[in-house]
Amino acid sequence: MQHINRQNSLEDNLRDATSIMVAQFLQKLAYEEVQTIVKELLPLAEQCKDLKSHESPSECCHQLMTTFLGHICNNQGMAGKHVFYDCCNINNTASHRCFLLHKKDDAAYSDIFHISNPEQICGLDKENRMSVKERYIYEISRKHPFLYGPTILTMSACYKTAVQSCCQEENKTECFQIKLQPIKKYVREISLRHHHLCEIGIKFNHKVAKAVELVLLAKKLPKANFSEIAKLAMDIQSLHQICCEGNSVACVLGRRWLMNYICSKQAVLSSKFAPCCELPEPFRGECIITSENDDTPDLSPLPLSRFTEDPFICKQTPAKQDDSLQEFLYEYSRRHPELAVPVILRVDTVYQNLLGKCCKLENPLECYSHGEEIFQRVVHDSHERVKNLCDLREKLGDRSFHDRLIVLYTKKAPQLSTQELVVFTKNMAAAASKCCPLNDELQLACMEDSAKLMLGALCRRHETEPINAGVGHCCDDSYAFRKPCFDDLQVDGTYISPPLSCDKVINLKEDLCKAQEQEFQTEKQRFLSHLVKQKPHAAEMKFQSIIVDFAHLVERCCQAEKSEMCFQKEGSKLIEKCQSLLGS
Repeated sequence: MQHINRQNSLEDNLRDATSIMVAQFLQKLAYEEVQTIVKELLPLAEQCKDLKSHESPSECCHQLMTTFLGHICNNQGMAGKHVFYDCCNINNTASHRCFLLHKKDDAAYSDIFHISNPEQICGLDKENRMSVKERYIYEISRKHPFLYGPTILTMSACYKTAVQSCCQEENKTECFQIKLQPIKKYVREISLRHHHLCEIGIKFNHKVAKAVELVLLAKKLPKANFSEIAKLAMDIQSLHQICCEGNSVACVLGRRWLMNYICSKQAVLSSKFAPCCELPEPFRGECIITSENDDTPDLSPLPLSRFTEDPFICKQTPAKQDDSLQEFLYEYSRRHPELAVPVILRVDTVYQNLLGKCCKLENPLECYSHGEEIFQRVVHDSHERVKNLCDLREKLGDRSFHDRLIVLYTKKAPQLSTQELVVFTKNMAAAASKCCPLNDELQLACMEDSAKLMLGALCRRHETEPINAGVGHCCDDSYAFRKPCFDDLQVDGTYISPPLSCDKVINLKEDLCKAQEQEFQTEKQRFLSHLVKQKPHAAEMKFQSIIVDFAHLVERCCQAEKSEMCFQKEGSKLIEKCQSLLGS
């Protein structure tokens, strides 16, 4: 709170917001180079400081973005360094989109703020040439180019406060571990969510993006009326679009305007916002976004059944029916805060399809009056899919469960490298480990929430480098049914694997004996993935037999007096068995 009281108002943080924009687009640029460009752009950014109530941050800051991208294209050395030549020879809208496509999420830049380097961080904080906060903004912006500007501003202030505190402590490392690890974890997780929201806005039409916001708001603000929620959903969707376009100044100012509006309406929106609204920006915004859902009011006087019992639904005008569908989504969402967004959107999609089918019949009411039973089946199916996954994990144990995921997803997407498959399934296994021990209700929400982010990342990979038609269909067809689509995806029959020699993929060297357990498991799973790519229709027991033999061989030879000789002698038998499988 001491730091918050010292903070300048958000208007005075325009330099930081401009720095974020530059570093997120020009990720390879040195800190000093970023600051040079910021100095040139700052006069334009300051023109956006005093917005009138009717003015949009996006319109105000449009010239800032145009000038910035023009600066890149006019500086041929910079354009060449960042491979932007292709973006500079097309019209403005396409050019902007091209620049966005060049952003690389979570790029492998050195992290000078690593927790294990407290002396280096504290030394940086004492230097006059740059503050630790400004350097943190630069590093986080280029490492997470889709992380929204207001979040970076908030986390940079928290980071600076933690550093100033820890640098006074005797045990700096322990202090940093306690205070900085949560910041790092939050940044990583919220960056994934921001990138995911941007993907929805780009890949699907505005109705899907607005529906996602409407569900989130109805769950968080169950006491607010429909018209207020619908307006907020539209405003937030517009703000997401601004933030996703990379204009951090407009994003910061837009968030500030929106949070001021929310705080002015907190009496009719939520009882949970009061502590947040006492904070200045950017802390206010992050606090509101992460606040808990408001208490659900008594909704029994407004039964959901009216959406399946009204005989005049099909006679509504298209505009009225669209409002009715949005209201259904609002009412269903605030009654089911325990359900994840994708599950609620599945129910909504099924309801829309039901009306589309029933309204063509002579007696539509008789057709859609069974709607509530159908909705329950959708939720039940989602529950069963997660339950079956968790039952499989419990039956197999963590290691064998991960192996099973390797087999399943190598069959679905054999075009992915073995390393990509190992990482993707490792994340899925970690999600199951986190979610499966929870009770049924929380288990479903947890797994669905994790899956939407992981599958979103997989779909972005497909967008960059197409995997196969099945993956493309699941990514593009329906956001709501993306997870069930991937669950049901079978072997990709179009994939022809390159010839494989077992001695090239079985790593039987003494280095394995020095490897950590995780490194050994990764090596084993890469081997497994190679086998599945070669023989996707082979019985899983054959794969497991070779993998078990591999694990036993490594264990036995690592205990032998002459490990290398053991690997050579025993390894030939394993290679022979492997070649026998591939030749069958």
